[in-house]
Amino acid sequence: MEATFILLGTGAGPGLPSFFCDCVGCREARSNPELARTRSGAFIDTGDSKILIDASPDLRRQLIRENITQVDCIFMTHWHYDHFGGLGELEYYVKLARNAAIPIFLPPSAVKQFADAFPNLTEIFAVKSWEFSKQYCLGELHLTPLPANHGIETAGFLLESTGNRLAYYPDTAGLPEASAAKVRGVDWLICDATFHGENWFPHAHMSIEQAVDLGNQIRAKKTVITHLAIHYSQPVTTNQLAEEVASYENVCVAYDGMRIKF
Repeated sequence: MEATFILLGTGAGPGLPSFFCDCVGCREARSNPELARTRSGAFIDTGDSKILIDASPDLRRQLIRENITQVDCIFMTHWHYDHFGGLGELEYYVKLARNAAIPIFLPPSAVKQFADAFPNLTEIFAVKSWEFSKQYCLGELHLTPLPANHGIETAGFLLESTGNRLAYYPDTAGLPEASAAKVRGVDWLICDATFHGENWFPHAHMSIEQAVDLGNQIRAKKTVITHLAIHYSQPVTTNQLAEEVASYENVCVAYDGMRIKF
């Protein structure tokens, strides 16, 4: 089986461009919408299963852009608005097309927060909590939540399919030792690189240099930097960022709609 991993969004919380920002990165994205970044999330298509990872406030736009018409289940990395704000967009998909609640796997600590945030969507989602290190079998794809360093209870997901391994950590400050051991040698590490320049939140996020170092530490065959807020700290254009990253071996910059076969 070959699965397709789609990066629905590759931006951090403000998105790119931000309505309130006039940095060089936001000006570039306004002049060329192809360089815009929606808030981070991903989608996995195994052929038999369609799995959504996180639901950013831009979810409707992302699903339309990628011609996605089916969602079988959802796994949430953590409970921050830029990752859950789009869940309400699935209401009418369930009511008008699916006609059955979508299983959603949340961090255990987020189950009550979900109910508080979406009291009118209880019939839309079948709420479950994931367990760290438990392997979830989705056909021939195996998905394992592993701890991240992000201040609140947060997972990254290790995906394994016919010998190929991909780790998705959109929000983390390095990795706990146990998680690093589990993802060592992955074919793809897709990870947080929120900051260009100084890292304002070193206990929750990484800079680009730190993300590259993490990829080297775990001996990832390819590192893809995502969750980019390129107007934080030192604003940068997409072209400048690509030039900087080109100096690193086996590292590339994620973009909205990027597809990885694994």
